This record gives sequence, C-alpha cells and structure tokens, in this order.
Amino acid sequence: MNKSVIRELYDNVFQSGDRLNLFIGINVLVFLLINLVAVFEFLFTRTTPITDWLTTQLSVPAHVSALPYRFWTTFTYMFTHRALFHLLFNMLWLYWMGRIFLGFLNKQQFTFTYLAGGLAGAFLFILAYHTLPALTTSAISASMLGASASVMAIVVAVATLVPNYSIRLLFFGNVRLKYLALAYFAMDIIGIASENPGGNIAHIGGAILGFIYVKQLQNGNDWSKILKKRSKLKVVQKQNQPVSDSSMIDQAIIDSILDKISKSGYESLSSSEKKQLFKASKNE
Repeated sequence: MNKSVIRELYDNVFQSGDRLNLFIGINVLVFLLINLVAVFEFLFTRTTPITDWLTTQLSVPAHVSALPYRFWTTFTYMFTHRALFHLLFNMLWLYWMGRIFLGFLNKQQFTFTYLAGGLAGAFLFILAYHTLPALTTSAISASMLGASASVMAIVVAVATLVPNYSIRLLFFGNVRLKYLALAYFAMDIIGIASENPGGNIAHIGGAILGFIYVKQLQNGNDWSKILKKRSKLKVVQKQNQPVSDSSMIDQAIIDSILDKISKSGYESLSSSEKKQLFKASKNE
C-alpha cells in the first residue's frame, strides 16, 4: 500500500480532529487486531486461545463480581467487534447518524453521547443479568461486546433533537428520524426474546441515555461539559474593562433555534438560522 495512502488515513483518523472518524477508526483497528491474531493462531495451531483471551479482556462481563478484575471493559467493549457484519452495520449507522448529529451539535457532545450511551448500555446489561429470572442463571458466563448501545444513543439523540429530519432509505423512500428511531427501539424490545437478550437490553440503555441527554440539553443542561478541559491559567479582568456578553447572547440564540427545531422540525428554520446552527456546531 502506498505510504501516502496510509498517511492520509492516519491523518483523517487521528490528526483531523474529527471525533466521528476517530471513533470509527478505533473500532476498525481493534477489529483488525483481534482478527489478525486469530488468523495467525489458526494457521499455526488451528486453535485461537490468545484471540479468545484478548476478546474476553475487551468484553464487559455480565456478572458484577468480575468487574473489579476487568473494570476497563465498560469502555473497551464499545469499541470491540469480532464479526465483520457486526462492525460494518454499526459503523455505517454511526457514520450516517453521526454526520447528522455533528451538523447540529459539537464533537464534545458527540463524544459524551457515544461514551455515556455505551456506559448506560453496560449498566442495564449487568443489571438485567442480576434481576431478570431468565438471565440470572447465565450471568456468570455471559459477556458483551460491540458499539451498538453507543450507536443507538447517537440515533435516538439526533432523532429527539430533530425528529422531523428526513433521510432517504432504499425501498422506503424518505423516512423521518423519529420513525426510524422508534422502529429500531421496537425491534430491540422484541429482540429481548431472541438469542441475544442482553445485547438488545443494552441497546435500550443507550437509547434511553440519548433521549434523556437531548431533553436535558434542550432544558439548558449540557452534561457533556464534564468532558471540557479546564484551563490552568487564571484570567484576571481589569477593573474598568466591561465584560463582553456576546457569548451569552450567542448561546441564547442557539438555544432558541434548538427549541424551534424540537417544536417545528429542522425544515422550519430560516437560512440564517441554519447557518448560525452550523457555525455553532463547529465551535467548541
């Protein structure tokens, strides 16, 4: 492979500042690492003990007793896939919905929604295996991996923010995000009775987080601020120098635009309001 191609991929994933590209890149790299190890193991031993161990170390366990020894898995599981189509489906939805999300909100809010959605999914997954009679008997051996809960959080968050935003789907035509999110949520509820009950329950956890976060955001509470870096420098305001309130005015304008979207849909915005929202989404 040409070095310039590798360099371009590296820059797009790690140097561009695009959080969506970064998260997709991490998911793909972890997938490649696990499966390349599996290929080498299979070719020389026809078994995959190292791959199985590595997957276990990255997957979140269902039983709470295992968490102290694998506490990092509450984060690593949401970047880990073993099956190609599992990765492909999640990354396609993450890309499509992530681009819409970042058209209205910023990368800090995207990062929070992805990570918090994954954590909410892990929490509900573990809780279900300790409280639901159908699952408690298998809690000691069950585990989970995949970005689905995080992706579901992004999908529901953007559908809650701009419910009437439409995307074109093959065979279905234009579909509003609110109907798409409701359809996937319903599928996850139905899927609890399938072969992957814990995974579907985790998706529901991500969906709940995405919905609550955007509702809180519309009420003026941005939970993503916990990720904001605090400045180590102390800025001293001169006594006679007036304090600019332009940032407060800008935030008030953005809040009113988001409120208008939640009530009347994205299509109700004027061209100037769309430009203001797009400009704000690019600022940290």
